[in-house]
Amino acid sequence: MYNPILFDLDGTLTDPKLGITRSVAYALRHFGIETENPDSLTKFIGPPLRDSFRQFCGFSDEQAETAVAKYREYFAETGIFENTPYDGMPELLQKLRSAGKTLAIATSKPRVYAERIAERFGFAGFFDFIAGSELDGGRSEKNELITYALESLGVRDRRGAVMIGDREFDMRGAAKLGIDGIGVLWGYGSEDELLAAGAARVVRDFAELEKALL
Repeated sequence: MYNPILFDLDGTLTDPKLGITRSVAYALRHFGIETENPDSLTKFIGPPLRDSFRQFCGFSDEQAETAVAKYREYFAETGIFENTPYDGMPELLQKLRSAGKTLAIATSKPRVYAERIAERFGFAGFFDFIAGSELDGGRSEKNELITYALESLGVRDRRGAVMIGDREFDMRGAAKLGIDGIGVLWGYGSEDELLAAGAARVVRDFAELEKALL
């Protein structure tokens, strides 16, 4: 059975919609771009932020760097906590810990923010390690983050590891390393997206995830 178990953060452990979309809207406003429908910005949840500004807004590398800096002006103080843990997640984490599982977070969000979120919402103590990106954009690809987490945990045989996430990036990162990915449908990815990206299976709720892991 799976061990260690790695979790994505945004859209998997917590619902960050309000904080992320408001932070993106704040950044875009710097460029004179007003957002009429905040839901249109949920596509920013999941992938590395710089990539998103380049892909979704057509920004140059320089513009993307400026956009990230403006995003963080709002996010670092306010948006970071406009976020809600999914109901039932703390209980699931407790069951996994009680079963002797090693748990880690692997998120493209900068580690300094991921740690603050985990502490704020009371689930930091469930995790043996939190792997996040660097503020300069380093180590932001999901396969890099998974590798970093496993190495930091001292895992040499990856075959029992599993990545839990809500977007294609989580599943592709796992597939690149030859480990299973389990997609969850309470976040921001669709079943088709997750399966196309190589998910070993897709679960709809915490009961299904618990059964898959225990």
